[in-house]
Amino acid sequence: MVLPTNFWLLFLAAMVISSIGFKNYVWFISLGYGFSIAGEGLLLMLLYGKELTLGTVICCVLFIIYGCRLGGYLAFRELKSSSYKKNMTGEIKDGKTIPMGVKIAIWVTCAALYVTQVSGVFYRLHNGSGSNVWTYVGAAIMLFGIILETAADMQKNAAKKVNPRRFVDTGLYRIVRCPNYLGEMIFWTGVLISGIGAVTGVGQWIVVLIGYVGIIYVMFSGARRLEVRQNKNYGNDPEYQKYATTVPILLPFVPLYSVEKHKWLVA
Repeated sequence: MVLPTNFWLLFLAAMVISSIGFKNYVWFISLGYGFSIAGEGLLLMLLYGKELTLGTVICCVLFIIYGCRLGGYLAFRELKSSSYKKNMTGEIKDGKTIPMGVKIAIWVTCAALYVTQVSGVFYRLHNGSGSNVWTYVGAAIMLFGIILETAADMQKNAAKKVNPRRFVDTGLYRIVRCPNYLGEMIFWTGVLISGIGAVTGVGQWIVVLIGYVGIIYVMFSGARRLEVRQNKNYGNDPEYQKYATTVPILLPFVPLYSVEKHKWLVA
């Protein structure tokens, strides 16, 4: 399978943007992630200006909005939030003891994941498929994912300002314990759907599915890390125990309440 030149340009853009992780290890998968997606959305419009249609423009703009919102939120939280820094001390590796070879491997892997994540829209543009009903259905789902994730972040921030030592179980957190991750998965499901009718051949679908399955895995892995941390912080709280055993961790209406024992969910 030969990947198009423009695919490699998107990969290079993700490499450049996510290289911020060499300053702070966790930025490979936080700031580097958000801003890479935004950068790829912009680059797609620059590379395929003549092939753009209303549907593909909407998808690319949503990439930019998604990435800038996520990257900006994470930047504020990590650089300005003293409570976040205090709570995460010892929880996140600073990267000082990680060998450079390992950092480079993570850098390349992350950039590869980021470009495959947007590949559903990329192949629609590359194949000159224009827009169809799936483009707009996918874009609507992407928008809903952004709104859900944004609302979840805002509700959590508001709840932590009232009581920073208590777990959040209000608003969207009454439906699932990780509504922000749910919003992420919905967003990328929209991207996957937007490629229907445009992505052709086994090779292209393999690339698209690598990105989709990869980010779903990362979201479940993130949910596991959060569960482990919350069990450590609130495990002796009867209210938390009731909450954790009655509210699904990630998928609404699906009785999956814990993924802590699934140690293969490590990213």
